[in-house]
Amino acid sequence: MKPYVILIGSASGIGKSTIASEISNKLGIKYLLESDFIREVVRGVIGADYAPALHSSSYNAYSTLRDVSNYDTHEKLIEAGFEEHASFVIPAIENVIKRSVKDKESIVIEGVHLIPGLINVQQFMNDANVHFFILTVDKEEHQKRFIKRAIAIKRGGQQLDYFEENRIINDDLIKKANHLNIPVIDNSNLEKAVKKILGYINEVQQEIFLRHDINNINTEREIITKYGGRITDISYYISDFKEPLKRIVTNYDDDNSSSRFINNIESNMKDKSSLETLYKLSDNIHSHTICAPDEESLKNIISELDNHGFLYNENLIKSKLKENKGD
Repeated sequence: MKPYVILIGSASGIGKSTIASEISNKLGIKYLLESDFIREVVRGVIGADYAPALHSSSYNAYSTLRDVSNYDTHEKLIEAGFEEHASFVIPAIENVIKRSVKDKESIVIEGVHLIPGLINVQQFMNDANVHFFILTVDKEEHQKRFIKRAIAIKRGGQQLDYFEENRIINDDLIKKANHLNIPVIDNSNLEKAVKKILGYINEVQQEIFLRHDINNINTEREIITKYGGRITDISYYISDFKEPLKRIVTNYDDDNSSSRFINNIESNMKDKSSLETLYKLSDNIHSHTICAPDEESLKNIISELDNHGFLYNENLIKSKLKENKGD
């Protein structure tokens, strides 16, 4: 059996250490490592004269960059310093993962240094079950946690002045994760966040066939997210088409993203009109691959969709497609 390699990244103060501990406990993974510890080892090998960014913190490493005129904005400068800092740590993190995979031992690694696009997770895909997550919370909650963490580690005076820099790092991580289709998990609620992450890891999924009009999209999504579910695709079954029209769904990982989708449809008349046309052409028939944290959650989703009268007989769809192909 392939070992798990679970990477949990975020800016400081988001709550990744708590999430990582919960995931490690629930999956029975005994190796849990903070990237900060790896950074300290690397600092012992590479001196401050050679790598001043490494010997700074992730949020103020930008102050060590030599030519600030290369960056158009203050945000770009902070992002560049952040990447420079992490770039010295990432090779060591990858070596730790290599050893873990070689020994067939599962591992959870959490830390700010886990930057999508910089750490090469593809090299481990054949030999391990690799899962990468970026955590976030809204700005107000982030600030509360950031202050609490700074006080707890007795470095309040040093850290509290850098909240805005950490917020820029948060936004940068989300942007990079979205670009690479790495799940971004809202950590406002610990239980929901853990359940969502386990949903990705356990990959309990099933294709569900539905029939409802566009006005019930919000209800459908509320049911799915209520039990920690998500959808990965949607297929529309249009008359006379030999194959369904299918599209991949990204960033459907929490109630917030679902709400953004609904709000976008409601506010953009062109998108809403196109979707209404698609629903009309397919006679409101479509399907989703639904992923859930466990079998019970998946059953609850299906049961509630059925109670709302949304479930559709898949045999009717398959028969219809067969007839179209025969034509």
